[in-house]
Amino acid sequence: QLQLVESGGGLVQPGGSLRLSCVASGFTLDHYVIAWFRQAPGKERQGVSCISRSGGSTNYADSVKGRFTISRDNANNTVYLQMNSLKPDDTAVYYCTARPSVADTDAVCSPALFHSWGQGTQVTVSS
Repeated sequence: QLQLVESGGGLVQPGGSLRLSCVASGFTLDHYVIAWFRQAPGKERQGVSCISRSGGSTNYADSVKGRFTISRDNANNTVYLQMNSLKPDDTAVYYCTARPSVADTDAVCSPALFHSWGQGTQVTVSS
């Protein structure tokens, strides 16, 4: 059974940083594209970033480019989202999710492709 557990959220001031972690259990990550999504109150779930199974390809939403970095450690079955220069608009519940892929360069982030969601971790950016 595919299970992903997010952690690392919290309250941070504007301009601060957080690193989110996503640990997989019940499967090994190295054959999966991993994505981070977020959902703010009253808004639709938004794709933030995706990373290919090898880690060689990544995609980012325009709103986080240059501030967020996705990475993965397949040996430890963990994916990270380093978030710098945080803004109040980044406030949301952040979710990681996975889908199998056979292509090393596949980092497509379309939400329709992902079907398993964890509980998420709350990120609040406020002074």
